[in-house]
Amino acid sequence: MPTYEEFLGERARRDDALVVMTAENRAVIRNLPAVLGPRFIDVGICEQTMIGAAAGLALRGRTPVAHALATFLTMRAFEFVRTDVGIPGLPVTLVGGVPGFLSEANGPTHQALEDVAIMRGIPGMQVFCPADREELVAGMQAVLDARKPTYVRYAGGEPAVAHREPFAIGKAETVAEGRDVAILVYGFLLSEAERARKALESRGISVRLVNMRMPKPADESAILSAARETKLVVTIEDHFLTGGLYSIVAEVLLKHRRSARVMPIALEERWFKPALLADVLSYEGFSGAQLAERIEKAYRE
Repeated sequence: MPTYEEFLGERARRDDALVVMTAENRAVIRNLPAVLGPRFIDVGICEQTMIGAAAGLALRGRTPVAHALATFLTMRAFEFVRTDVGIPGLPVTLVGGVPGFLSEANGPTHQALEDVAIMRGIPGMQVFCPADREELVAGMQAVLDARKPTYVRYAGGEPAVAHREPFAIGKAETVAEGRDVAILVYGFLLSEAERARKALESRGISVRLVNMRMPKPADESAILSAARETKLVVTIEDHFLTGGLYSIVAEVLLKHRRSARVMPIALEERWFKPALLADVLSYEGFSGAQLAERIEKAYRE
């Protein structure tokens, strides 16, 4: 499986319309200027300018992939994303770097914990939260082919699980079947959820693990099946409680007049304590072992 950078380089060789843009965030695409030449554009720390330029390029038949830190891409440039990209429905892909806990040692100003809520509120905007490099590359191919406005929560780590199902827009991936607890999760926390699943299974609790890789369009059938076929639905996300996966599950259940016992694990009304990632997970109670303890306690109540 190629890296994200290799994927973009290869895609650009086959597609003359592809343009890679950045607002001075080159960490994962640092070798592309030599490959793309003038089709690599760095606007500097000017996220609004980048979005406006990306919209203009899209109107001229280009396919822009724009990169910036997630917190600034989704908040500082929000009006430009909504007005220049969302309203006309342009095929601009927005890639947010170091979202959620992945900003680790950064403080609240750099912690994107409301990005899913903000982006899914724009009509027509797709939201993709890959778990790892493998899913990122597979999903980006589908996203670019779909030619719709899309926000991507970047995650480029090693595979979180052995992915069982091919990527499809709006389709969740069932990593493991189970009848007692359903864990719904997105992004890099899939790896911690998998550790929690294994721990719970060793204690006699059957766990369904669902990778909700696209919060929008959400896989409603996966949510309804989890609610119908298990005793406890757990949502896990490195996002504020409001507007993220927990809200999505609630909306789907209400829409279909279904009830379920739902346990959210998210950040409630606060930012996380900055630290190295492993310490963030431990301090905030999101490590696999801690998630298993929290879920087992709720399940046995």
